[in-house]
Amino acid sequence: MNRSDYAFPFRIDPASGQAAQTSYAAHVDQMIRQVLLTSPGERADLPQFGCGLRQLVFAPNSDALNATTQIMVQQALSQWLGDQITVQQVTVATPSAGMENQISIEIDYLLIETQSNQQVTILVS
Repeated sequence: MNRSDYAFPFRIDPASGQAAQTSYAAHVDQMIRQVLLTSPGERADLPQFGCGLRQLVFAPNSDALNATTQIMVQQALSQWLGDQITVQQVTVATPSAGMENQISIEIDYLLIETQSNQQVTILVS
């Protein structure tokens, strides 16, 4: 099955004059990024949408922060994309020297429609 969906950010394909399309797997990857990088209250039409990860960037690095981040990511993806993906693992990387104000999150998930394992890394700064 070669399903495609709208590309994000939304744009017009100059060749066809229609909405640009992307593969389904890329579309879901883009939706994951939208959920995680949107702060609740940012969308006027859906104020509860989002995850709120950006508020954690300046929190002191600790095991508690990593656990909180993992829970926030799992809950947000379950709530907003639970019919598209099954989150298998969320790994929060410890920031390296010089990158203390950045959180790296690796998400392993199952794309339900194709039953394929996928992975995405999100950098929040």
